[in-house]
Amino acid sequence: MREITDITTFTSEKPTVITIGTFDGVHLGHQKIIKRVVETAHKNGLLATVFTFFPHPRMIVQHDQQLKLIHTLAEKKQFLQSLGVDLLIVQPFNEAFANLSAEAFVFELLVKHLRAKKVIIGYDHHFGKNRTANIDNMRLFGEQYGFSVEEISVQEVDEVSVSSTKIRQALNEGKVEIAEHYLGVPYSFTGKVVHGLKLGRTIGFPTANLQVEASYKLIPKDGVYVVYSLIEGRKVYGMMSIGKNPTIQGKGASIEVYFFDFNQDLYGQDLTIYFVKYLREERKFSSVSLLKKQIQDDEAAARKAIAL
Repeated sequence: MREITDITTFTSEKPTVITIGTFDGVHLGHQKIIKRVVETAHKNGLLATVFTFFPHPRMIVQHDQQLKLIHTLAEKKQFLQSLGVDLLIVQPFNEAFANLSAEAFVFELLVKHLRAKKVIIGYDHHFGKNRTANIDNMRLFGEQYGFSVEEISVQEVDEVSVSSTKIRQALNEGKVEIAEHYLGVPYSFTGKVVHGLKLGRTIGFPTANLQVEASYKLIPKDGVYVVYSLIEGRKVYGMMSIGKNPTIQGKGASIEVYFFDFNQDLYGQDLTIYFVKYLREERKFSSVSLLKKQIQDDEAAARKAIAL
């Protein structure tokens, strides 16, 4: 997959089949569109192209700096490549781009630089300054500039339309299984293993402390989860605590994972953690011994959940 970040200096060597969108999460609805783009392009000897943006438009247009994203840009790229995309345009989303008219966007970028032969977009797609243009406008531009337009209907899972907003809501409520249902894969994040206070090992539960570098990455609500990671090609299950560690004075906010039947040194490594199930909310215990007892109960519940 080729990646372009400055489309003004690029012209596609072959005509393209294009879809356009933020694609945060690359959920089942997004996958339906992208798979159709790849299928259509490869069937006709064209380039399967995704035109996406970074940062998220809401961060610029609505100045929403609190917005958390389902996928980091690196995660999104990896997912799109796995779906067979040939060409990825990552358009820097800034005030100038936000003020581009719908026709200028279509002619200057899709037609002139990307040589669009077909545009495939969702039923609710809007584009151009203030998002005033829709799929009907895209069809008119297609007639004018010589490309066809295909509409993809809403993707429904259990009669609920799939959206990034619904996935964010599920994650903020700790409903990681619902998020997985909409994404088609377990929700995950990647963090570097850093040194902590090493308190877990003193009560028999050595943990890896994780630092997530992308500040905009959505971390599910505080609590204890069943998780797994792929370590040297092996799936290793465990439990993860997200929160403030209220029982341990001065501990502060943290993300800690305890892996079952595992004692390898992981310091300095990047680990991708996959969420399986929410176990319980974060609680404060009156003593470390009560905390230890709860962790033992959590481990028993987690092992039962994954039948270990």
